[in-house]
Amino acid sequence: MFDVAVIGAGPSGSWTAYRLARAGARVALFDPSHPREKPCGGGVTGRALALVQEAIGAAHLPRVDVDRARFVDVLSRGAIDGHPGASVPLDVGALSIFSRMVFDRRLLESAREAGADVITERVSRLERDRHGFQLHTARHTWRAPFIVGADGANGLVRRRTMRRFDRAQLSVATGFFVEGVTSREILLEFVTNPPGYLWSFPRVDHLAVGICAQADAGVSADALRARAASWIQRTGIGRDGRLVPYAWPIPSLSAHAVSTAAAAGDGWLLVGDAAGLVDPITREGIFFALLSANHAASAIAEGRNVSAAYERRLHELRAELARAARLKRLFFRPAFIGLLLKALQASPRIGSVMADLVAGTQSYRDLKWRLLKTGEFGLAWRLLLAAYTRGEPPQDSPATDIIG
Repeated sequence: MFDVAVIGAGPSGSWTAYRLARAGARVALFDPSHPREKPCGGGVTGRALALVQEAIGAAHLPRVDVDRARFVDVLSRGAIDGHPGASVPLDVGALSIFSRMVFDRRLLESAREAGADVITERVSRLERDRHGFQLHTARHTWRAPFIVGADGANGLVRRRTMRRFDRAQLSVATGFFVEGVTSREILLEFVTNPPGYLWSFPRVDHLAVGICAQADAGVSADALRARAASWIQRTGIGRDGRLVPYAWPIPSLSAHAVSTAAAAGDGWLLVGDAAGLVDPITREGIFFALLSANHAASAIAEGRNVSAAYERRLHELRAELARAARLKRLFFRPAFIGLLLKALQASPRIGSVMADLVAGTQSYRDLKWRLLKTGEFGLAWRLLLAAYTRGEPPQDSPATDIIG
């Protein structure tokens, strides 16, 4: 019998198992398929890497350190048609991109080295008993008084302990791995129908190219993937590369849902995607996966009122994600996107704010004040009006002459 069973060996599960094993717990980590390549951009922010770097030896893993991010909206396409668009330089180490196969494998190995038992079997059924949980696989039955669900947005533990996310609470990320081609920059094109963005993220030996949109936007995954394919063809991104399709659900919760949804109960915790802990604008989830793993392991190790202790630890993290969710409602409006692109072109100071937002070092809590502190008062003020009000920004704003 184990002290804790962790189901799912992605970043949140492996890191939870590592932290618990280092604290002396007997931990079982269940997953039949990790490590594997993941259908996502794959960016690991500096703050995420800082949580695990010493344990996994990240400095020695092959990676791409991204030099810059280029932004373009669907109307101008400036950055794609040979014009500079809005190019934002990124600080060294602000965003690194690993093969998810390599990154996840090293996290998994770290958990095993710390003393976790890695069981490469799929848990197909969970049952409560007076000792905690019975975990059934095709070949065995295991027992643990405590379980951690790290098996994704609609994994078994979430379905067993809570209700699954509905379509309004999910985004669909779909596109292609473009094999044999890479670069040192991120390219993002904002789109408004459905609201979201297309992206190209460099991996060590390929590009991850795709589109992300709300699952209830009325556009199928096949249709979204076709748009990604058209974008690849139109832009020449990854020319002559081999296209390997992918699709994956990502939690994308409203402010109310992220603030009120439970992530813990009697004998169980949810971490990472299973708890819905993903930035609803950028869809970045690795930092939140690792941070929630830290919180889960600390709450379990303390051993008293575990569920309540974990929920308390998540409070500030959830508050930040709720701020992002409130902004997301207006972020993809044409008025805001157009102004954002012009602001990035006109002001390196505003560009540095956006770079820090991409890197995760700029919080949504003080985003308004950081923009105003750039000194680009008229430009920042008009941008804020577009972002935080439902109407169009006033045309007689003092920023009009600045941004043309």
